[in-house]
Amino acid sequence: MIEHMVLFKVKADTPPAAVEAMIEALRGLKTSSPQIVELTCGANFSARSQGFTHGLFVRFRSRADLDAYAVDPVHQRVVTERIRPITDAILVVDYEA
Repeated sequence: MIEHMVLFKVKADTPPAAVEAMIEALRGLKTSSPQIVELTCGANFSARSQGFTHGLFVRFRSRADLDAYAVDPVHQRVVTERIRPITDAILVVDYEA
């Protein structure tokens, strides 16, 4: 299995509705991307987050599935329209479990 983790630093002045729209768009990827085995996301509550406010975890069966997901038009639209406009930083970690 491939584990794909993404951390987001949402800009401090982002309206709550825009943050919720990002979360809902991320959750919607589960139904639009057949490569996804499991997907969860939400707001961070740890004081050790170094400013990262939200996280995403996605599980794939293979690296090929992760690669297909990365270029999927729906995924790209979520990144372009819902994530990048409201984040200061994004951190990605991928590993094989």
